[in-house]
Amino acid sequence: MAEIVLGICTSHSPLLTFDARTWCERAEDDKRNPELTLSDGRSVSYDQLLLERGPRHAAEAGIANLEVQAAKTGPALDRLAAEIQAVRPDVVLIIGDDQEELYKAGNTPAIAIYYGDEVVMRPLGELVSQPPAWMEQAIGGYAMETSNRFPCAPDFSLRLVEGLMDAGVDLGVASRVDDPSKAAFGHAFGFVARRLLDEGKVPVVPVLLNTYYPPNVIRPDRCYHIGELMRRVIEAMPASLRVAVVASGGLSHFVTDEALDLRVLEALRQHDRDALGSVPMDALRAGSSEILCWIMAGGAFSHLRHDWSEYLPVYRTEAGTGIGLGFGVWK
Repeated sequence: MAEIVLGICTSHSPLLTFDARTWCERAEDDKRNPELTLSDGRSVSYDQLLLERGPRHAAEAGIANLEVQAAKTGPALDRLAAEIQAVRPDVVLIIGDDQEELYKAGNTPAIAIYYGDEVVMRPLGELVSQPPAWMEQAIGGYAMETSNRFPCAPDFSLRLVEGLMDAGVDLGVASRVDDPSKAAFGHAFGFVARRLLDEGKVPVVPVLLNTYYPPNVIRPDRCYHIGELMRRVIEAMPASLRVAVVASGGLSHFVTDEALDLRVLEALRQHDRDALGSVPMDALRAGSSEILCWIMAGGAFSHLRHDWSEYLPVYRTEAGTGIGLGFGVWK
């Protein structure tokens, strides 16, 4: 039978594609953001956030601390890549969010599985005229400088689709990319393929979640349950395949919430289904919504043992905007 032999969770922030001084440049974008989402469901401007919280994170936002944190991200990602290489999977299931890259407003499934022959990346490097330096680096890190292509596992994907439908999961699907300049795959998938999978030498199965766009954002308890069903379907497949599951995205951003992130990480370490399923939706908005990808993956690898994880609460402004960078391995 097929078997899930490895679980990986990773952030895919643009910060992972450039150095700490560029992290500071991104802080200026935070200060211009009129809708910074908080875990209590509110949206505030940067000025409102600073007034409410004060400059409590001034020390953490200094370049010295950011350089220390940035220096830890490369080794963490190298470890994830090495873990994948070590188990030599036949298929890698990537659970990531779609941010109007393959799907657009008005046509956004809560969950979709792609069963085409290859992932085709959206060529942002060719579509954005004279991007700022940080964006150019991120585009490269996301394999979106051109219409890069990575192999998929269409037969496996179809079996997964059929098995989940039989199990009561209603899915959206996609099987091809007609014009990558208009609609194709985005950063959640390109980052994993480029940084962790050695440019697509292992076939992938993309699972696309709508985490960003109400009203049909998938709920955390449903995410975990579908992850559990994925494992059952995979284990019922007749072929002897080694499968790795990778969650791409998160953790909290664009206002860093250590308490939320640590709650999620501990629940994943302990396979605490109730804790993961009860994360409040108010806390899962904007960038923080990508935590849903980790929750679904947690359901899929709930039979595996937590082996290693690292968490870096990044505060790039004194008011606490930034991201919780997280990395983890279950095997």
